Amino acid sequence: MAETDFAVFESKNEGDRTFMYILYGLHTIAWASFGSLAVIALILNYVKRSDEQDAVYASHHNYMISTFWWTLLWLLVTSPLFILFFVPGMIAWTIVGLWYLYRCLRGIVKFADGKPPF
Repeated sequence: MAETDFAVFESKNEGDRTFMYILYGLHTIAWASFGSLAVIALILNYVKRSDEQDAVYASHHNYMISTFWWTLLWLLVTSPLFILFFVPGMIAWTIVGLWYLYRCLRGIVKFADGKPPF
């Protein structure tokens, strides 16, 4: 089996780590901006993921992207509950919001440990 030459991969600096924390922060506080911060973070995730060579960083970008899209899907699926009954809609959206927060916090913790989010 051939060995991987890790010298060809550029090492990550503190700015890269800070940027990843900022992305997680934008996703985490997106509720305060009615989702607009999450859209900004999503765009930045797509841009940074395209030229990412570090597997851990790429997996965290993928994790944030999939979290965003799954959350949007579940918000759309549960939105008819608001039309029929307000309280079940609020409960459903609260559950989706808590799941989104859990995914963001879990990702931050895993990233701080230097592990992939899955």
